[in-house]
Amino acid sequence: MIENKQFYINGQWVDPIDGKDHHVISPASEEPVAVISLGGAADADAAVAAAKAAFPAWMATPVEERIACVEKLVEIYKSRAEDLAQAMSLEMGAPIDMSRTQQVGAGIGHLKGFIRAAKSFEFVKPLGDHAPTDRIVHEPIGVCALITPWNWPMNQITLKVGAAAVAGCTMVLKPSEESPLNGVIFAEMMHEAGFPPGVFNLVNGDGVGVGTQLSGHKDVDMVSFTGSTRAGTLISKNAADTLKRVHLELGGKGANLIFADADEKAVKRGVLHCMNNTGQSCNAPTRMFVERSVYDQAVETAAAAAAIVSVGPSSEEGRHIGPVVNEVQFNKIQALIEKGIEEGARLVAGGPGRPEGFNRGYYVQPTVFADVRNDMTIAQQEIFGPVLSIIPFDSEEEAIEMANDTPYGLTNYVQTQDADRAKRVSRALRSGMVEVNGQSRGAGAPFGGMKQSGNGREGGTWGIEDFLEIKSVSGWTD
Repeated sequence: MIENKQFYINGQWVDPIDGKDHHVISPASEEPVAVISLGGAADADAAVAAAKAAFPAWMATPVEERIACVEKLVEIYKSRAEDLAQAMSLEMGAPIDMSRTQQVGAGIGHLKGFIRAAKSFEFVKPLGDHAPTDRIVHEPIGVCALITPWNWPMNQITLKVGAAAVAGCTMVLKPSEESPLNGVIFAEMMHEAGFPPGVFNLVNGDGVGVGTQLSGHKDVDMVSFTGSTRAGTLISKNAADTLKRVHLELGGKGANLIFADADEKAVKRGVLHCMNNTGQSCNAPTRMFVERSVYDQAVETAAAAAAIVSVGPSSEEGRHIGPVVNEVQFNKIQALIEKGIEEGARLVAGGPGRPEGFNRGYYVQPTVFADVRNDMTIAQQEIFGPVLSIIPFDSEEEAIEMANDTPYGLTNYVQTQDADRAKRVSRALRSGMVEVNGQSRGAGAPFGGMKQSGNGREGGTWGIEDFLEIKSVSGWTD
């Protein structure tokens, strides 16, 4: 049993002031594998006080020195990669190979992206030729509460910490209590990288406790939260009394529009993308809209693709998918699969219950529904599991209308060989991101959504800007 009960505050590992034990459960075995402490108000207050005290000096530190600290962090990250991979696989169920490549790889990619962006970022720049003595100064916001989820732990921690660090903010990280072990390792890495005491602090806790304390704290200047739309709403309300900035990266219900001229791999690519990370990605393409003339073939192809997605223990090497994170999530997914059947969707792959051969662990069958209506529960609610809904359409206009008929607006996908249509549809889709024909967005591209998928952007230059205030200064002479 792993035991990590301390918090990292002001450059030291300290015992909780009012902590309580919390067992981390392996989703593969349903057995406890670690015990941590969930902090309370006094622990959050101590971390915020440390960050507030450290802010003036860190803000005044030349950006080159802040960048150098992140560069050092990248080197340490590489040396701890296997530790991170093992931790994430154990606590949130990512298969070990996927954890080593995608889960660990995402974090180092974002840190490198912030280094690159920060080196060319103009923290002080002229207003324009018409005002030669006016300057626009970008300054760090201040103390930032970073609240991160369990599904892509290092991805989200680095997107927030990397940007805040180069911007000159100090921070308090509260990782998910479902996957806290990788956050503890990350704190060790920050310490080794030489960040001054108080710049980075870590307090474990749950949303009701530490999360609520941080989001409403008078000395926290910004909250950056990734998680559910429901929790994002609560955080926004709690933060309103102090008028702090709130950055939210929330849920999604991605539409994948497959036109008749899509490439032959488009359907299979969409199924595999939906199932990746056991469907536990906010940007997963979980609604597949298919043009009527190729609909029947697409359903057949999707069912066959789902049938070859294997399920296995997170500790085993291979290209399978692992369990979902916990019993609550497992039960929610099972209920939604049953709801799809009840509302009349046609089950063409998977279904309720664990896959054959599994009687323990939170394993879900890769599931595909056809003949789904866009007003069905499974087409409107974020399932957050390996469940795909296929919906036919007759025209481009109908496809766009149905794709936009959702409270979410994170990522949508377009599959067509008609370049003009690809651009036209991409512009019409109401989402923060659109991917065309399986082409991933480039390193440093902004990640974020609109509507109930949140606000703000993470990654690259845009991620840094989210942690900066803009100050206008006149009478500036060099």
